[in-house]
Amino acid sequence: MQAVLLRVGIDTGSGGIHGPLFKNGSFELIPIPDGFRKSGVNSQTYGNTKGRYGKKLIEYFPERHHSKRCDTSIHSDPEFETFTYGDPTRLKGRLRGLEKGDLLVFYAGLKGWKFESEPALYIIGYFEVEKAGIATTFSEEELKKDFGRNFHVRQSAVFEDQKDRLVLVKGGPESRLLKKAKLISAMGTGRTGKPIKVLSSEMQKIIGDFDGRTAIQRAPPRWVRPEFIGKVAKFVKSLQ
Repeated sequence: MQAVLLRVGIDTGSGGIHGPLFKNGSFELIPIPDGFRKSGVNSQTYGNTKGRYGKKLIEYFPERHHSKRCDTSIHSDPEFETFTYGDPTRLKGRLRGLEKGDLLVFYAGLKGWKFESEPALYIIGYFEVEKAGIATTFSEEELKKDFGRNFHVRQSAVFEDQKDRLVLVKGGPESRLLKKAKLISAMGTGRTGKPIKVLSSEMQKIIGDFDGRTAIQRAPPRWVRPEFIGKVAKFVKSLQ
């Protein structure tokens, strides 16, 4: 069995804000902006798309960002209706080796919404993997049935451009988007001495570290060492 942590959702580097964390521990997963905006392939925008609590996503942006972001198309991936994730970049290429029963754990940057809570990183959901691979290894029937709701597949122009390098992951029925976010970060120091987000000491007891490193601020997948996989699986599946 394998387990991997992957950062997703909007952040200050891609979208300009942190996702909203509510006082009761619930949250909204806000997608990053769509990089294919100029091609007009996606009609979903921050201004016309509602989150799971009924608010349009644009409402979570400061008012000064509304005119800029209202018509910006969104890149909704992962999606938790049919549990799919896709990525064409080399950084995520190893995810194609995930197998049935493996865990893909998603975390995101969240900040208190209408209450004080500093930006931090939280587990927000997970896939219990059903299948994974490069898009071209799946039949047309599989792509339609298993991955048809994924951003990279349903946008035909995107799919044609990326299919030879596009990694797709399908979660099984035990996958889910959490109701309550679980804090996993603390502030640490990077190699250059700058403050960065790292796994908290509490989470290191469960998740371990990543080849001696604990930084989780950036986007690369973080693969859990074999001796911690059982702990991680038990912990993640216990979350609400």
